[in-house]
Amino acid sequence: MNQKQFVVIGGSHGIGLGIVKRLLAEGADVTVVSRSNEFLNDLTGVRHIAHDVTTDLLDPGQLPAAIDGLAYCPGSINLGPLRGLKPEAMVADFTLNAVGAVKCVQACLKAMQAAPASSLVMFSTVAVAQGLPMHASVAAAKGAVEGLARSLAAELAPKIRVNCIAPALTATPLAARFLSSEQKREAMAEKYPLKRIGEVDDVAGLAEFLLSARASWITGQIIGVDGGMSSLRL
Repeated sequence: MNQKQFVVIGGSHGIGLGIVKRLLAEGADVTVVSRSNEFLNDLTGVRHIAHDVTTDLLDPGQLPAAIDGLAYCPGSINLGPLRGLKPEAMVADFTLNAVGAVKCVQACLKAMQAAPASSLVMFSTVAVAQGLPMHASVAAAKGAVEGLARSLAAELAPKIRVNCIAPALTATPLAARFLSSEQKREAMAEKYPLKRIGEVDDVAGLAEFLLSARASWITGQIIGVDGGMSSLRL
């Protein structure tokens, strides 16, 4: 059996790195596309491509000939009141989250179609479905990602499955400023019905499942990993 080939965009830290580690543990080869590789050096079975999704075009020639799964993990947490929201900040969020995703999927598409079956996982946020103050820019950008995921799921079926994960706040480097003290962590945990914040493996575990053949009848879904925030009131 040929070894599975996965591409993780933004796989050098946070949730992306968690996905990479889980895929490697399953025996897959992983190509990581990211600006840095500082946390990848000790991992066996990883190939790194230095790339900035906001400015660069990904060369398909650098990628595996057949891609069994693609995860697009870059994201932003640009929070603030409407009165101070700058158009250029919204453009930057949209470029990173939505336009970057389109460019990377386009670069990977031929190789994904060359695999017997392939899967694409993208990332949104609980703020799209829930409606949270101070989240206008990121919620707008990630709302576009959810629409993109559903559209691609329809367009690329039946060969390529497309799903989107919508986490709440997760303990990653991107969220470090919100969790910089025990008091902040405890206060944030109280916002969730399950009374804790998310950990990388909570989200990476679902992403690994969606990328695998075990999820072969799941496509076009937006799945919350949010401690119950989007659907429960206690």
